[in-house]
Amino acid sequence: MKAMRFILGTAILTAMVMPAAFAQSTSTNDTTPPTIQQRKENQQDRIANGVQDDQLTAGETKNLENKEANLNSEERTMRADDNGHLTAADRTKINNQQNTLSKDIYNDKHNGKTANYGNSEVGQRQQNQQDRIANGIRSGQLNARQTANLENKEQGVNKEVAGMRQANGGKLTAADKKAVNQQQNSASKQIYKDKHSNPKRG
Repeated sequence: MKAMRFILGTAILTAMVMPAAFAQSTSTNDTTPPTIQQRKENQQDRIANGVQDDQLTAGETKNLENKEANLNSEERTMRADDNGHLTAADRTKINNQQNTLSKDIYNDKHNGKTANYGNSEVGQRQQNQQDRIANGIRSGQLNARQTANLENKEQGVNKEVAGMRQANGGKLTAADKKAVNQQQNSASKQIYKDKHSNPKRG
């Protein structure tokens, strides 16, 4: 009888301890490093957040996305050279480059430059375009190369708006607004086209 109680007690204790031990082993203490793809997605999400909250200007975003696109292109070449695989040396090189890009993202987001478009109709439209680009980055609808090209166009429009304002005491004339609106229409169509072209993120 004592042996039966001992076995039963051990079984109950085991049943109570095992789930807790299992939960602990599968908790967030996992120290597995992120994969290259996970890291790329994380970098893109950080850029998207910087675009949406105005911490990144169009020019900064363009530069970051060009670096990301070049890194992605280099990775594809590495894989092509080794039957779709990455060697240990390839992974180390990519990781080092991603570390550098990560620092660049952080520095650009914290350098004090902001994309302040103001509350004017033109400014609201500039902000709207940036939000659409940010959403495209975050969802994977826009790859790095497309984003860099879009932000290059946005940077051009922004510089032109700034020049127009400087020439007119901080204001835009009716002709200025019309010209900017046409450029923003063109940029808007390109954002839509790129977001619906089913690119692969990377």
